[in-house]
Amino acid sequence: MTTAINNEMTTDQVLDVFREAGALLEGHFILSSGLRSPVFLQKAFIFKNPRLTEILCKALADKVKANLDDTPDIIVAPAMGGVIPGYETARHMGLESIFTESENGEITLRRGFTLEPGQKVLMVEDIVTTGLSSRECITAIEKTGAKVIGGACLFDRSGGAADIGVPLISLASRKFPAYEADKLPPELEALPAIKPGSRGLK
Repeated sequence: MTTAINNEMTTDQVLDVFREAGALLEGHFILSSGLRSPVFLQKAFIFKNPRLTEILCKALADKVKANLDDTPDIIVAPAMGGVIPGYETARHMGLESIFTESENGEITLRRGFTLEPGQKVLMVEDIVTTGLSSRECITAIEKTGAKVIGGACLFDRSGGAADIGVPLISLASRKFPAYEADKLPPELEALPAIKPGSRGLK
């Protein structure tokens, strides 16, 4: 069994947690970005397990505290993938956590959530591929006058290539293959495509 460690977790150790949860899937997947990949990180299988979620989010909180130059006042996460890691990371940092949602096609704060002008915000995501949902969340935060001092995620599957507009601290990072739908390699094109993500759900 994977256990929490005092030193920074490696990408392989993080992937071991995904394997333990049955969350490292292989096949032909349509990512939330629209890209296609033979690898999918089904983080929902992590988040249904409080022990594994705590291992990863505590490690992320520790890495943020060690690497972020400033101290955030609050964590904001994009719904819905970021809600659980945002909350659990905030718990280990002694912060509150709120989230953005889509309303009439626009990403915004709802449910009475508010931010103050100048308030320092850490944006927390689950998985970053192209950084789209992170950028949407950051844009919504900045519209309130709050300041996004950085972003954090459990896994950056772009291998550091994704640009979210602020420094991104990832617990693990590895570039998995990802292709445009009309540029698939033959071995991937031969498999039926599955869309396991949550983007587009109503």
